[in-house]
Amino acid sequence: MAMSAADLTPIVAEGRNCWRIARARRARMIVDAADYYALLARLMADAKERILLIGWDFDPRIALTPDADGSGEALGHYMLRLAKNCPDRDIDILRWNFGGLKQLAMPSIVTMVLRWKVTRSISFRLDSAHPVGCSHHQKVAVFDDHLAVCGGIDVGARRWDTRAHADADPHRTTPDGKPYMPWHDSTMILAGPVGEALAELGNERWQRATNKPLRDLSGAGEPWPEGLEPDFRDVDVAISRTRAEYDGYPEIREIEQLYLDLIAGAKRFIYFENQYFTCGKIAAAIAERLNEDDPPEFVLVMPKQADGWLEQMAMDAARAKLVREIAKAKHGDRLRIYVPHTVGGDPIYVHAKTAIVDDRLIRVGSANLNNRSMGLDSECDVTIDAALPANRDVGPTIRRLRESLIAEHLGVERDDVARAFDRTGSLIETVEALRGDGRSLEWLDLIAPGPLDEYIAENELLDPTSPDAMFESLTERGLRKSWHRGKAWMKRHRPFK
Repeated sequence: MAMSAADLTPIVAEGRNCWRIARARRARMIVDAADYYALLARLMADAKERILLIGWDFDPRIALTPDADGSGEALGHYMLRLAKNCPDRDIDILRWNFGGLKQLAMPSIVTMVLRWKVTRSISFRLDSAHPVGCSHHQKVAVFDDHLAVCGGIDVGARRWDTRAHADADPHRTTPDGKPYMPWHDSTMILAGPVGEALAELGNERWQRATNKPLRDLSGAGEPWPEGLEPDFRDVDVAISRTRAEYDGYPEIREIEQLYLDLIAGAKRFIYFENQYFTCGKIAAAIAERLNEDDPPEFVLVMPKQADGWLEQMAMDAARAKLVREIAKAKHGDRLRIYVPHTVGGDPIYVHAKTAIVDDRLIRVGSANLNNRSMGLDSECDVTIDAALPANRDVGPTIRRLRESLIAEHLGVERDDVARAFDRTGSLIETVEALRGDGRSLEWLDLIAPGPLDEYIAENELLDPTSPDAMFESLTERGLRKSWHRGKAWMKRHRPFK
């Protein structure tokens, strides 16, 4: 049975695990890129004064609303059309420099960037305002400085998919016509003062990366999209960040602190959707909770393996080592990791970064459960906590969103998830009762890492805890040290009320 919001202590706290808590007049979670890209096309067309897109990836070749064969008007051409139709509206695009430089080896992208360059209202810039080895990983879009999107969906190739994750969907092809695997993702659209706060964050990032501020706007602003029903109205939203120390700007680790506080504060369960699970500090905090007499459950929905050979060596091996260590806890069986599959049995890649705690808190953002997202890469997450006074009535909505996500992965109706959870009172038992063949969740098969994979993972060679850690000797770093830091933190902090 859910606790009353009035009996809860807020987990989010300004200055501790978030930068700012601001009001959202409306907010909605968007699941999977098909819905987001279609919405993004509308938001850009309706913006009056500025479109600001900040992200890890940005591919002008993709179609936001692909035709049946996967083709359609390329994003780059769409933006040229927007600029022609409204030349006084700014279109500002900021993407991570390393990924952007790799794309500039593609003639079609170079041609489009040059066309943007001679278009007065379009500004495309690369972000290198971070230490060597770090990346700009935020995925933020802001329209007229008060309507914003923040989450995990990149505007890039191999991202578009529907919640059906249909086998061999012809829409799911790269710009050069190659099919790619099903892809699960999430983001959140927010309007009101929290959108203005995200605009401030975006404006600051633009100025750091380009040494030029964005122009001031009149404040006319874009209304909430017509016909889009919000999940939340008049709620307070926390914005949390990661930022490495660089060029006079201090380090920010709000996201790491919020993850630890979520784990400490959970009473019944945490439901995670995440791409990686390689942070020893976070894993140790979970293990410490699972050593309690009656700990919460931890359910993680993740990809079968990381995307890319290098990532598999670094991330999959570390995940296997950490999960095996957690399993040694007194109640290690209360951690379950599942992989979603299509009707035909193919694994669905989970890129979402979502967390739901006890149906009282939902968090959506760009941060993975890896070291890079805790201290290296620039990240941004948004959180709605029912314990905040303005949010006392949001618990049922958070529960509905959690049920919807689990139902999507299991290939069942949301009501089926609700009934199973009411009957069992357990997230794990709910999933186990509803699992089946085809479209469903399967236990993650933990393949033992090879010698090279284990060496890379154990020493955090590709997933360091901070920029300085990249240059530390191997005796000063590694999964074991991260694990001990997590255990020590959890022992010092009693769970929240």
